[in-house]
Amino acid sequence: MVEKSYIDHLVASVFDNLQYQHEWTELKTLTHSPVDNSPLPRPLISGLPPRQLYLHPDDQIEMLKKHKSSKERIPETPVTEWVLPVHLSEKWTLRAFASVFDSMPQSTAPGRVKRVLLATVHDDSTVVYYFMHDGIVKPRQN
Repeated sequence: MVEKSYIDHLVASVFDNLQYQHEWTELKTLTHSPVDNSPLPRPLISGLPPRQLYLHPDDQIEMLKKHKSSKERIPETPVTEWVLPVHLSEKWTLRAFASVFDSMPQSTAPGRVKRVLLATVHDDSTVVYYFMHDGIVKPRQN
C-alpha cells in the first residue's frame, strides 16, 4: 500500500503538469464520488483538455463518413477526462484497475465510464499518459 502523503504528492504533480504544461482547465481533485460521496480507492483528477483527446472508433467512422464529402474540418470539442495518477514503480493488478472503474463518478456520462487517462509519474517527475479502457476496444481507423 502506498502512503497517503506520497499519493497526495503524485496527484499534485500530475495536476500541475496538466494545468501548466498541457493547458487543461476546470481541474478538480476527487477523493470521494460526487454521486454518492463514497470514498474512491485512489484520488482522481477531472478536467477539460484544450481539445478532444480520444474519439471512439465507432464515432470516428461516423464522423469520417459525414465529413468525407465536405471540406469542413472535423470538430474537436473537448470532453471532461478522468485522470488516475500512479507512480511507475507501483504494481497494479486488473482487480485494482477494476475497482477504480467501479468507483468512478457516473453522473457526467450515461452509463459506466469507459476509459481513464493513466498518468504515470517517474522519479525524475516525467509524466507519461496512457488511455486505460474498461474492457476491449477495437482499433482506431487511420
